[in-house]
Amino acid sequence: MSSIADVFRPVADPQVIENAFTPDQHDRMLNVVRENGPWSLILAQHFKSPEEVVATTSGSVPEGFTPTWDMFLSPVFRGYFAQAHTMLHPELEDCFFNKKFLDLVRGYWNAPYATPENMLFNIQGPCSGGGSPHVDATRFRGISYQSTPVWLMNTMVKSGLFKHWQARKAQVITWYYKGKVGGGFNYWPEGPHNQPKQIHAPMWGRAVVVENEMMFHTAESCGPAAMRRPEGLAINSLMEADPQVEGGWRITTDGKVIQQIPEEEFRFLVHWGADIYKDFSELKRALDHTDDITNEQAIDMLIADLRQRGETFEVPTDPLTDKAFIGLLTRVYDPGQPAVFPPEPVELAA
Repeated sequence: MSSIADVFRPVADPQVIENAFTPDQHDRMLNVVRENGPWSLILAQHFKSPEEVVATTSGSVPEGFTPTWDMFLSPVFRGYFAQAHTMLHPELEDCFFNKKFLDLVRGYWNAPYATPENMLFNIQGPCSGGGSPHVDATRFRGISYQSTPVWLMNTMVKSGLFKHWQARKAQVITWYYKGKVGGGFNYWPEGPHNQPKQIHAPMWGRAVVVENEMMFHTAESCGPAAMRRPEGLAINSLMEADPQVEGGWRITTDGKVIQQIPEEEFRFLVHWGADIYKDFSELKRALDHTDDITNEQAIDMLIADLRQRGETFEVPTDPLTDKAFIGLLTRVYDPGQPAVFPPEPVELAA
């Protein structure tokens, strides 16, 4: 096992809980999603090029091969309930400033301090899973997704050079899915080169307490296989409540409906995340910003490490978007695809 792969182990195994939100909270969250769409693809929100996607997931592409968006398109869409410690929808404040969740993540880390940091949701219909296990964007003091590309934050943690600044994080991730095919959660708690584990459906209010920034994971495939890749899916596709079908959803591309999703095949994920502090001095250092790191410092440290490794390259004028530089970092620091994948869910004949 490579030393890079060995980095990716959460502070503890995921802890499964049931009935994470009350039925009333679930109804209010889903109502916000219905009333405020349409929602764009996760890929469209976080990446400017296919090379950035490669750098964020696992594995790499052969030298000289140019990746395309079509290689990574997956009909999973995202929105935010809360960002930067701030609830964006006041009717959901009790879901975000959630004592139950705060107690769970403090216990998970055995830490005295925690504060809610973000709350997002993913929505989808039938979809393939397992192809691109990934870790969530790892935040560092001074560096977060508000100011830094996701690919750079993930490269920083893969390199092992930035542990001094790395934030302690924990999540409560909850699923709601009525479908009969798949819809669970695949994860690699002992690193991507060891055996995976699965959390299986039914997934109605089931949740895990986890450190997803340090654990490779991916959704399990769900829904009828024939519906998992709608024809016409593009980087600018959108998903919204279907005004013509009660409880239904639809995906559009350039205003054209490319797929209608019945309510029973709708998968709703709620991702609540918190900052964790092991003691008061750690909390104070974060609040005072006396020991932050910048994007420029991070790039300089990566360049110095690449040179020490004997890599020959031209320093880019814009390293945050330079595709060749991103590809170089991916080749050097990527731990590779997981060695073993869980079995695909079985779709029974109708």
